Amino acid sequence: MSFSNTDTGDKPADPYTQKNLQDPSLKEKVEDLVSFVEKSKFCMMTTRIASSGLLVSRCMALAAKEGNGIDLLFHANSESGKTDDLESDPDINLAFQNPSGEWASISGRASLITDRAVVKKYYSTALKAWIGDLGDGKHDGGPEDPRILVIKVNAKTAQYAISDRTTVGGFVEFAKGVATGEAPKVNKLRYISEEELSQWRQ
Repeated sequence: MSFSNTDTGDKPADPYTQKNLQDPSLKEKVEDLVSFVEKSKFCMMTTRIASSGLLVSRCMALAAKEGNGIDLLFHANSESGKTDDLESDPDINLAFQNPSGEWASISGRASLITDRAVVKKYYSTALKAWIGDLGDGKHDGGPEDPRILVIKVNAKTAQYAISDRTTVGGFVEFAKGVATGEAPKVNKLRYISEEELSQWRQ
């Protein structure tokens, strides 16, 4: 099922996408995505609320990467709402963006990992500030605190747009587009399929 509100005949209805869409080698697509994710560090994690079915997003900090860089790991409190959401529906989206407007959207499946060996492997002392020490000798925000778990996102698809020009060059192209009505070529707009991501993990 698709949506359309008009017929543009033989002219592209979405000239921006046509002008900026690229399909280079899988290596280049993945490496540029991984580099952008690493530089961005923070993302909005979107899950489906278990009780209502509505979508909710919250800011999360990337803790580590696996799967040749495409499977992303995050620390979380096991007693927070996001774990209820993911237990009910593991489908997830991660959205990264920087101040320049470059962005990446990664869709995947999440798993909740409570294995202490995994938690210890990726543990950061900064978690103490977020998790807190309850003063009972067990829930102290340390690596043995059972509240600390890892959310692992197994990426299924990804799409992103990173700048194809310098800031000045991009502004010039944009201004030209405003003046002429021609879509500017300013980004590397790319899509990575589920099959490609599976291939990259091997």
